[in-house]
Amino acid sequence: MFPNSPKVRIIGGTIALVALAAGVFVFFLMQKKEEPAPEAPVTVATSTRTIIGTSVEGRAIESYTYGSGEVSLVFVGGVHGGYEWNSVLLAYELMDYLAENPNIIPANLRVTVIPSANPDGVVKIVGKEGRFAAADVVTGDQSAGRFNANGVDLNRNFACKWQSEATWRGNTVSAGTNAFSEPEAAALRDFLSAEMPAVSVFFHSQANAVYASECHDGVLPETLAAMNAYAGAAGYPAVASFDAYPVTGDVEGWLASIGLPAITVELATHESVEWAKNRLGVEALLTRYAQ
Repeated sequence: MFPNSPKVRIIGGTIALVALAAGVFVFFLMQKKEEPAPEAPVTVATSTRTIIGTSVEGRAIESYTYGSGEVSLVFVGGVHGGYEWNSVLLAYELMDYLAENPNIIPANLRVTVIPSANPDGVVKIVGKEGRFAAADVVTGDQSAGRFNANGVDLNRNFACKWQSEATWRGNTVSAGTNAFSEPEAAALRDFLSAEMPAVSVFFHSQANAVYASECHDGVLPETLAAMNAYAGAAGYPAVASFDAYPVTGDVEGWLASIGLPAITVELATHESVEWAKNRLGVEALLTRYAQ
C-alpha cells in the first residue's frame, strides 16, 4: 500500500480515534480515583435543655440532658464561677462528647450536665455571656469570680454543717444568711432533690485528685465505689476524706446527708481541662451504672 492511499488514511484515522478514546477513558478513570471518598455522616445527639433556676443577677442556670434512661448521672461545673473557669470548659467538652457520641450512653442511663452553676461569677472573669473559650478569660487575680453576686461562696451555702462564716484556704468567707439563701444553691437543691442521681460529679480545681463526700454519717459505700472507678480510670489519686482545712456547707456533703452519692473531681490547675483523662473517668461511670 502507498502511504497516502485512502485505505492507509482510514486505518490511521481509526487508530488515532481509538487512542484518543482510550486516553479520555484513562483520564476520567484517574479523575474518579483521585476524588476523595465521601465522609460518613456524623450523628449528633439532641439534648434537652432546661433552665433549673436563675442567678442573683438573673442569668439562667442551664442543664442539658442526654439519653432517656431511668438511671440518672449528673455532672456540674462552675460552682466556683470564674475562679474555676476551667471546670466550666470541662463541662462543655463533656457536652460536645455526649452530643457527638450518642451511642456511648447506655440505654438505661440519662446524663445531665450543668455547665455553669455560678454564671455571675463566670462573667466576672470571662467578661461575656454564654459559652466561652480560654482566650476570653481575663488574666490576673481571679479570686473574685469564686463568689456569686452577693459575695457568697456557693459551696458553703448548703445544709451540711452549715455556718454563716466558713473557711477557704485559711480565709473567712461568707456562707450566706442561712443554708440555701442563695438562688444558685436553691436551684441545685431543687434539681438534685427531684432528679435523685445515682451519682453526682462536681468539677473543681486545682487539687489534682478525686474526693469522696460525707456529712455527719461518714462516706456512703457507693460514693467510695464511684470515686475509685473515676479516679482509677482517669489516673487521679483517690482521696476518701478532704482534710486540708475544714469545709462546711458544701453541696457534695449535703447530698451525702440525704443519701445521694457525690464525688469531686479536682483538676490539676486553674487552666487545664485534662479532657483525655476525664473522658476515661466519665466512661468508667457510664460502664459502672449501665445495666
